[in-house]
Amino acid sequence: MGYKENWKVLADLLTELRNKGERIPSHVMNDVRSAKTMIQILKADPTHIENIPRIETYLRIVESYVISRAQEKLGAEFAEKWLEKLEKAKNTEIKEKKETTLKFVSGLPRNKEWVRVQISEDTSRKGVERLAKENKLSCKMQRNGYMLVYGDDKSIKSFVKKMAQELHSTRKK
Repeated sequence: MGYKENWKVLADLLTELRNKGERIPSHVMNDVRSAKTMIQILKADPTHIENIPRIETYLRIVESYVISRAQEKLGAEFAEKWLEKLEKAKNTEIKEKKETTLKFVSGLPRNKEWVRVQISEDTSRKGVERLAKENKLSCKMQRNGYMLVYGDDKSIKSFVKKMAQELHSTRKK
């Protein structure tokens, strides 16, 4: 499911309802904020799959509230338009996800997972190479300023997690 796109449509509908004079209960607004936070956590670290049921619950609660209020206050036709937008948003993100997973990187073995890291002040080439080596991964520098790190799925996930932790700690300083 396209959580991010779904959230955007629901947030837009909440704004639309507010503009029409509808008072939104605080628990609904809290659920919208909580869903956004959980989506951002999942985006930053896709291994946090325990957040998925929470995201779905928050979004479902908000969706049921806003659609029922929209239908009550503004009519079935208005609510139907927003339901179509929600469905389209869900389908759009699914298509985007398929397109990004189908990308081909030449020069890599077929059975390897990979990630690209942009080399910058925060992520030095030596630091990326060190983390790749620690996780038993291979890496190679690309001409566009990115480093391609590849290997088995579990090691890639560990690499990404450690990379995020290092970035987080350096940015705190």
